[in-house]
Amino acid sequence: MSTFVLVHGAWHGGWVWERVVPALRAAGHDVHTPTLTGLSERAHTLTPQVGLSTHVQDVVGMIEAYDLREVVLVGHSYAGQIVTGTADRIPERLATRIYLDAFVGDDGEAAIDLQPATVAGHWREAAEGPGFGWLVPPRSLTKLGVTEQADIDWLTPGSPRHPWLTYTEPLRLTGTGDQVPAVFIECVEWMRVFAAHAERAAVRGWPTHQLATGHEAMVTAPGELAALLLEIAPS
Repeated sequence: MSTFVLVHGAWHGGWVWERVVPALRAAGHDVHTPTLTGLSERAHTLTPQVGLSTHVQDVVGMIEAYDLREVVLVGHSYAGQIVTGTADRIPERLATRIYLDAFVGDDGEAAIDLQPATVAGHWREAAEGPGFGWLVPPRSLTKLGVTEQADIDWLTPGSPRHPWLTYTEPLRLTGTGDQVPAVFIECVEWMRVFAAHAERAAVRGWPTHQLATGHEAMVTAPGELAALLLEIAPS
């Protein structure tokens, strides 16, 4: 059986996978859902110094502390950067890396550089204004494809702020993570900000899949997502 490590994206915590985890565990898999430094229930650890390297270390440290091996590492959205950074650090512990509507970055690329120009501009304005230069306020959930009010109400309290440095700090890679097999899942029923990353994955020869749901697939299509993760995971 596989060991899943599910890494949430911006403004969330490990709890966001709550609707996906039962199906994975029912299939006999071990599942870990860490909450990243400075976010959600770890908001008390948020400082201007929390960046991408902090979050990569969060995941590397957890995998090493629990001595996890043959890990199926899943990163949603921003956490694609974390998956890439983690794979570069500890490739020998990973079986597969899965990018769920997520950034596919290369050495020297920051998340803000990987966004469409218009979206990146909005993020910069938000960070410089209401974010006091080091935080990013959350985006509208409806624009991310979340339409049910109950889902909006569940997601909204999670993490009202996200550290800007995680989007401006570039990846620093040695290339060792390239040996870990990778898969891309694109969520196609929203504005498809990550379509370019699905194309980048396809060019690299990665298997690609589509989910007919919005960006927050673990909330809006948890059953379909769990089934796809089980299909992708090594047997």
